[in-house]
Amino acid sequence: MSKTKKELTIGLLKKDTDGLTIIEIANKLKVSRNTVPVILAELKGEGKIRIRPVGKAKLHYWKK
Repeated sequence: MSKTKKELTIGLLKKDTDGLTIIEIANKLKVSRNTVPVILAELKGEGKIRIRPVGKAKLHYWKK
């Protein structure tokens, strides 16, 4: 059974500890740039990620 986009996003954030932007996540998972913020908002609401603004971009990190 294949993983959901949310599960793939979680795996990517856990693996990449330097933080990722929405565009980087979309490119690595080969999903729409519009899909990623929906997944990240869900994870943020669950308290599983943290977000750090850097200029115009936001870096997303998995909370340990």
